[in-house]
Amino acid sequence: MSVSAVFLLDLKGKVLICRNYKGDVDMAEIDHFLPLLMQEEEDGLLSPVLLHGSVHFLWIKHSNLYLVATTNKNSNASLVYAFLYKLVEVFTEYFKELEEESIQDNFVVVYELLDELMDFGFPQTTDSKILQEYITQEGTKLEVAKSKVPTTVTNAVSWRSEGIKYKKNEVFIDVIESINLDVKYSSVVNANGSVMSSDIVGSIKLKTMLSGMPELRLGLNDRVLFALTGRDKGKTVTMEDVKFHQCVRLSRFESDRTISFIPPDGESELMSYRINTHVKPLIWIESVIEKFSHSRVEIMVKAKGQFKKQSVANNVEVRIPVPSDADSPKFKASTGHAKYVPEKNLVVWTIKSFPGGKEFLMRAHFGLPSVENDELEGRPPITVNFEIPYFTVSGIQVRYMKIIEKSGYQALPWVRYITQSGGKQLNIFI
Repeated sequence: MSVSAVFLLDLKGKVLICRNYKGDVDMAEIDHFLPLLMQEEEDGLLSPVLLHGSVHFLWIKHSNLYLVATTNKNSNASLVYAFLYKLVEVFTEYFKELEEESIQDNFVVVYELLDELMDFGFPQTTDSKILQEYITQEGTKLEVAKSKVPTTVTNAVSWRSEGIKYKKNEVFIDVIESINLDVKYSSVVNANGSVMSSDIVGSIKLKTMLSGMPELRLGLNDRVLFALTGRDKGKTVTMEDVKFHQCVRLSRFESDRTISFIPPDGESELMSYRINTHVKPLIWIESVIEKFSHSRVEIMVKAKGQFKKQSVANNVEVRIPVPSDADSPKFKASTGHAKYVPEKNLVVWTIKSFPGGKEFLMRAHFGLPSVENDELEGRPPITVNFEIPYFTVSGIQVRYMKIIEKSGYQALPWVRYITQSGGKQLNIFI
């Protein structure tokens, strides 16, 4: 990967900030970016890579900004885009919100960051925690910090500073899994649906408050390890698209599947993964719709918890689309609260606490003042949002967390499991 220059533009194509890293592309080439973009939008052929002569524009849009990288080489586009999204992440860490105003108010800091993030077109220091040690939003601090290079820049462990101290040493581990489901119904009034596709997207997140330079060793249960080591897959799950934080010793993981690492201080994502497996809906929705001579419509929605009885789903929200001309709403729910959101053409049924194995019912009645064709295609699906604590649908668990530090202090590891809805949608149309 090699980038010639990076530009931050407003929505009119005006250059707010730019940094020329190699000098091999005329900086005036950026004037062609917005006309090319508008032409592609008009033609309906919008591409993430635009070409003018020998210059490539690789771009993303964030809020009211365009972030554009230019190159005239055969660069790895995926790496360039990874860098652009990293720019967004770092700027957001600094300014809370990345938008035109925050760039204009902090242009000195932005220039400093662009100088540190990339050198001669190649990414350098991209960890926001490290950058914040010597690039601050206060100009006086910036000058003082420049007199001494932070140890994180020269350390072998660049993601963690030396000399960190806590009165109480703790590490919090969150295993978070999101379920993506597509459930399709065979007809408008049929309550029996089938799962068309499903997968689990998971992550292990850390909040580390440990003194010194500790080494952590994380072990997952055999349900995962057997699958990863290629043994009998009888009751195991296979992780795909596994991504580790740079702190993980990959050689150790490859040899014995131990996740060994020196953690960053504070919050970080240790790993993420995807499990492509059949998952039954944890909250099953059945819906029956009746229309009466185009004058009114009645909707019956039944929600059933298909998870363990000892677990409870929190903040369950069932979002049911209704015709745009519906009025005079009336609701009756066996639990929770239902309300009509006319600006979104939705009924939102909220259940704060939903125990496993339970079943609840909601009925809605609407008037239909106008006569419209029964257009079923293109209607939004019913969606369900929820969160179940102390539970992972894949069965993945943290078996142990060992904390090794030369001073020998005792530390407390805390583990929390959360399963939540991802892109669950029930394709039943009203």
